Amino acid sequence: MTQIPADPTVLHPFPDQPRVVLLKPLVTSALIEVGEYSYYDDPDEPTAFETRNVLYHYGPEKLIIGKFCALGTGVRFIMNGANHRMDGPSTFPFPILGGSWAEHFDLLTGLPGRGDTVVGNDVWFGYNTMVMPGVRIGHGAIIASGAVVVDDVPDYGIVGGNPAKLIRTRYDNGDIARLLELAWWDWPAEHITEHLRVIMSGTIDDLEKLAPRA
Repeated sequence: MTQIPADPTVLHPFPDQPRVVLLKPLVTSALIEVGEYSYYDDPDEPTAFETRNVLYHYGPEKLIIGKFCALGTGVRFIMNGANHRMDGPSTFPFPILGGSWAEHFDLLTGLPGRGDTVVGNDVWFGYNTMVMPGVRIGHGAIIASGAVVVDDVPDYGIVGGNPAKLIRTRYDNGDIARLLELAWWDWPAEHITEHLRVIMSGTIDDLEKLAPRA
């Protein structure tokens, strides 16, 4: 029997579950990049991801999300546009309200930013997690429900809390290096389909035996 990969171009991979959307065919902003098969789950407005879940995104910094990421309901990315001045008596952004206050817009431009927000491949975000500007989240990481991520997360790290702290890593350093070398998320979709059970529940040894040969 021929094994057919899932279609990464459909908006709703489960026709009877409109709460789930694939992000790559959804996003239109040039400031957001998403890899194939990464999805967002929301019972209310999943198709409003760009405006409800990516906040204060005026650029030029980008949000980059890898392949095969699972984003639970309420995941939010706070971008650099949320920044306020903190070097004076008041943090209030007076110029954005207009009038003669707008003459002082230079006080808001050029505020320091932390660069792009980058999410690796195969990252699982729990319910109502928040990612602050410029954070880099490694491949295979897990972000616990309610976590507020303010610092970088290592590959295959599990973080939780506010601010999020590293709870543990899913594998030791040697096995993490092996997984990064395998980079199964870059395998052809047909090869992933054929070996899905090993990818989901096998060992790293099993995965190495199945890796495509150049």
